[in-house]
Amino acid sequence: MISARGLAAGAAALLLAACAAFTSPERQPPAAPFDVLGRMLASSDGRAFSSGFRWRHGADNDEIWLMSPVGQTLAYIVADAGGAALTAADQQEYRAMSVESLTRRALGWPLPLDQLQHWIAGAAVPGSAGAQITRDGQGRLDVLEQDGWHIRYVYADAASRQPRRLDMTQQTQQIRIVIDQWRSGVGR
Repeated sequence: MISARGLAAGAAALLLAACAAFTSPERQPPAAPFDVLGRMLASSDGRAFSSGFRWRHGADNDEIWLMSPVGQTLAYIVADAGGAALTAADQQEYRAMSVESLTRRALGWPLPLDQLQHWIAGAAVPGSAGAQITRDGQGRLDVLEQDGWHIRYVYADAASRQPRRLDMTQQTQQIRIVIDQWRSGVGR
């Protein structure tokens, strides 16, 4: 005869196994903190968006300011484990579970921030299957194909380890990012 204690233990084990089967895979570890200033041009489906930007990437959150040529904030994006929020210049606020879905809805084009935190530093997303990498003569990323994106890297000179520009394409979407200033280890 099965005891109540044994039955409870078996039920608990089955419940834990079922929960583990439905748990989403772990997110990749974040890239090291950084603070970047630059410019971006995004185009998708015949529409284009151009702005300056500041991106402060920390261990557990991201802040992005999209700015006009004179420095006025056009949009402020903040993202953490709880989701993402975008506040537009007119103070209208948008919320979503990811920056990619948030920017798709609010700006008309998706910004793949989870991957971009690695790509902007000249690295593939760790642990992501199927990345195709081409390196230049100095061993730096030249072309990266990952998660449906094709990224071409441009460096300021032969000695630079940090990319100066990323040209990203996915289907009809194109994003060009030019990095004007990079500071490592300064995120929150």
